[in-house]
Amino acid sequence: MIYLAYQAQSDLLSPIQGMARLALAALRLPIPGLAQSFLARNLAAAYEMIGDAGLTHTRPSFNIDSVKVGDRELGVREEAVSVTPFGTLLRFAKDIPIEQPRVLVVAPLSGHFATLLRGTVQTLLPDHDVYITDWHNARDISLEHGRFGFDEYVEHVIRFLEIMGPGAHIVAVCQPCVAALAAAAVMAEAGNVAQPRSMTLMAGPIDTRINPTKVNALASSKSIDWFEQNLISKVPGRYPGAGRRVYPGFVQLSAFMAMNMERHVNAHFELFEHLATGDREKAETSRAFYDEYFAVLDLPAEFYLETVQTVFQEHALPLGKLEWRGQRINPRAIRRTMLLTVEGEKDDICALGQTLAAQDLCSGLRPYRKRHHMQAGVGHYGVFSGRRWNSQIYPILRNVIQSSD
Repeated sequence: MIYLAYQAQSDLLSPIQGMARLALAALRLPIPGLAQSFLARNLAAAYEMIGDAGLTHTRPSFNIDSVKVGDRELGVREEAVSVTPFGTLLRFAKDIPIEQPRVLVVAPLSGHFATLLRGTVQTLLPDHDVYITDWHNARDISLEHGRFGFDEYVEHVIRFLEIMGPGAHIVAVCQPCVAALAAAAVMAEAGNVAQPRSMTLMAGPIDTRINPTKVNALASSKSIDWFEQNLISKVPGRYPGAGRRVYPGFVQLSAFMAMNMERHVNAHFELFEHLATGDREKAETSRAFYDEYFAVLDLPAEFYLETVQTVFQEHALPLGKLEWRGQRINPRAIRRTMLLTVEGEKDDICALGQTLAAQDLCSGLRPYRKRHHMQAGVGHYGVFSGRRWNSQIYPILRNVIQSSD
């Protein structure tokens, strides 16, 4: 019912948005004095915001067309190296005469598209051959393709590393840190030649018993049956994934926004002011962020429920109870992979200590293969995007990759 109610609201909003766009176009007609008037500027700002309001369920473009490597500007093209119904191994290929370290960026499957890591990819590109897990929107995946749970997620990470070949590196951001660690452990125990040479875990919930956040408290305050009954819905009949049970992306977005509602409200007031005063540069910066933030994808229900239960409720990984395909995950089996864990001082989603816990779990690694970095002054998103990511965190990550390559 929750999806049908959302769809009905979206359908009702559509003609209102169309009218707002027509009104905006009328205000921009070359009528002397109209565009410059105070009333017209404010109306135009309001109409523009109404016309752009709402969510999109289509993946935005990465918009990474070129990258500067040394003194050269190189073109970048996206290559779908491997495609499954649930995700694509996407490579950001560039023509460069030297071989660079291959890096798999494991993107979260948490309500947003992999394009949320655009800045992460852009920073990595000059020095690395970058691939990313480009997850597909579950509402577009037919029921005939079956389930996609935690096991399938880990399986995709292993498969993608095998396709990339021996000697690749892995960088997991937020939610998939658990799956990335599990994949590395499975590959290490099997002696898989494609096990990652280095593994960077950034702001991930390895052990959510440590300094629990509001997110952790919510996950543990309800039974898994409550989550299934109240947050899981079926995809409406108009979409390719009709009938598939999903955790809708718009529900996850609502939860994220509720955590910092005042900040988002203020940001939209500022956007209105920028539009009304003609400060298009600041307006476009804010609009670009929210265009990405409001692009949502639905999660397969089994993946969402299994993640909530095993990671946030049962703490299966740190308690030594996590399994993959019936096999107990053994992080101690990881012996050849260099480990870097990164946390943000002000992270209110994945608090200090939760990612660091991976250091103790990977007890088979010698001390020189382990490194931890706590970045002062950043929240969750600052760990993998923004000024401090570029200038302070990334150089450490690059050095870890280079020293282990």
